[in-house]
Amino acid sequence: MAENGYAKPVLVTTDWLAEHLQDDGVVVAEVDENPDLYDEDHIRGAVKLHWRDDLQDPVERDLVEKEPFEQLMGSRGISNDTTIVVYGDKNNWFAAYAYWYLKIYGHGDVRILDGGRQKWIDEGRELTADAPQISTTSYTAHERDESIRTYRDAVRDVIDASDKALVDVRSPQEYSGDLIAPPGYEQEGAQRAGHIPSAQSIPWAQAVRDDGTFKSADELRSLYQAKGVTPDKAVTAYCRIGERSAHTWFVLRELLGYQDVRNYDGSWTEWGNLVDVPIEKGA
Repeated sequence: MAENGYAKPVLVTTDWLAEHLQDDGVVVAEVDENPDLYDEDHIRGAVKLHWRDDLQDPVERDLVEKEPFEQLMGSRGISNDTTIVVYGDKNNWFAAYAYWYLKIYGHGDVRILDGGRQKWIDEGRELTADAPQISTTSYTAHERDESIRTYRDAVRDVIDASDKALVDVRSPQEYSGDLIAPPGYEQEGAQRAGHIPSAQSIPWAQAVRDDGTFKSADELRSLYQAKGVTPDKAVTAYCRIGERSAHTWFVLRELLGYQDVRNYDGSWTEWGNLVDVPIEKGA
């Protein structure tokens, strides 16, 4: 297991995963920003979770409902006592989103592959295009854990509150209002650009090293506490659609052990389209 002073044993190394791929009770799931990558090649035995088609409601902008989620898990061979190891591209953007999502529905043992898909590839480890052999099973989800999620009305109450902290994990250009979406992406999805007042700019990627692995707990504490994001505060993280902020949620709550961290998955595509909410521009 990856250690580095983290609060919880929620990371696994590539070495650990290579040794435990065949273990009963372990299911590996790939969750990519670009879901086609899985079809090209993936870790042998890994199942595919599509961040939108599998994990989001097909009509409303929301998580998929409990019953379809249970069916999804069972169809991927995941039972309630399964250890799920998630990984993906973009330094685990959507793997962290899937982790948060699995915790919303109360799954007990979820891990992230430290370094994600790219580290596995960089080390020359085996990939395959073969479909995994899946033994379907039954799954019973918990009711949604709303303590790790937040909504727009609650976010308004966080602005300028001394006992709360807002973290904008987007790129500096998005935070300043020069861009609406990440650099290199279609600049769409919101009517206005900028950031929520009092939000601290701490881009998600500052939490990882060049090889995609997470920085040590000491490095991460220094990163966030330097901006006033301390463990005594209730923290809300947001990005554009909720996946990068899930990555920061994972760092703060799971790796550093902050007690009250929420992901605002409505994020900028919601806030930047709302009428009569405060927005600031500039660094």
